[in-house]
Amino acid sequence: MMVMGYLFAVTLLWAFSFSLIGVYLAGHVDAWFSVLIRVALATLVFLPFIKRLPPATAIKLMLIGAVQLGVMYSFYYHSFLFLSVPEVLLFTVMTPLYITLLNDTLNKQFNPQFFIVALIAVLGAVAIRYENLDNDFWLGLLLVQGANLSFATGQVTYKRLMQGKQLDDKAAFSWFFIGALIVAGLCYALFGNPSKLPSTNTQWGILIYLGIVASGLGYFLWNKGATLVNVGALAVMNNLLIPAGIIVNIVIWNRDADIFRLSIGAAIMLLALVVNQIMAKK
Repeated sequence: MMVMGYLFAVTLLWAFSFSLIGVYLAGHVDAWFSVLIRVALATLVFLPFIKRLPPATAIKLMLIGAVQLGVMYSFYYHSFLFLSVPEVLLFTVMTPLYITLLNDTLNKQFNPQFFIVALIAVLGAVAIRYENLDNDFWLGLLLVQGANLSFATGQVTYKRLMQGKQLDDKAAFSWFFIGALIVAGLCYALFGNPSKLPSTNTQWGILIYLGIVASGLGYFLWNKGATLVNVGALAVMNNLLIPAGIIVNIVIWNRDADIFRLSIGAAIMLLALVVNQIMAKK
C-alpha cells in the first residue's frame, strides 16, 4: 500500500489541476505560454539535481519527457478550448487502454479486443454530447486522445527504462524536464501569442502552482510510483483521477453540469473497462 501511496498522493494533487486550467486559464491565457511556463518552472525545480549520465540514457530521458509532458501538454491545454472540464476528464478514460496496448506492443503481443473496448469508450463520449456533436466536440475528443497517448507512452517507456538501472530519480527527472522544455519552447516560439499573457495575479499564481507543485513534484512522484507497480495497477490508477477531478470540478466550480448525461457517459466508459478486463482474463 505504501508503494501505491505515490500514485494516490498525486491523484489528489492533480484533481484540482483540471479545473484550475479550465476555469482560469483556458481561453484567457495563451495555451502555448501556459505549457512553457509550467514546464520551465518544473525544470528549474530539478535542475540542481542534474548529473552526467551515459549519453544514450540522457537522450532517452529527454525524449520521454518531450513526449509525456511537451507533446501531451500541447494537446491537453488546447482541448479545454473545445470541451468542458468534466468532458476532458471523462475522455481520459482511454489512457489505461493505451498503456496496455503500448506495453503489449513492446512485448510483441497484440490484443484485438482493444479496438472493441475503444469503440465502446467512444460511444460513451458521444452519449455525453449527443445533442451537440459539432466539429468542436470531435476536435476536442481527438486532442484529449493525443494527450492520453502521449501520457501513456511516457509512463510505459519511463517504467521500462528505469527497470534494472541504478539511476537517481531526481537526476533522471532533470533530463526528463529538459526534453519537455525543448518541445515547449519550440512550440511557443512557433505558435505562441504574446498578446495573451497572464493579466492577473490569480493567473500567475495558478501557473506557478501548476509548474512547481503539480508538474515538478507531481510528475516526479507519479513516474516514481509507476516504476514500483505493475502495468495493470498503473492503468487502474490512471482512471482513479477521473472521478476525483469531476467531483472537485462540480462541487466547487461547475454546479450546473448535466449530472445525468455525465453519468450515462461515465457508465458506458466504465463498461468499456469491464469488457477489457473480461477479455484480458479470457
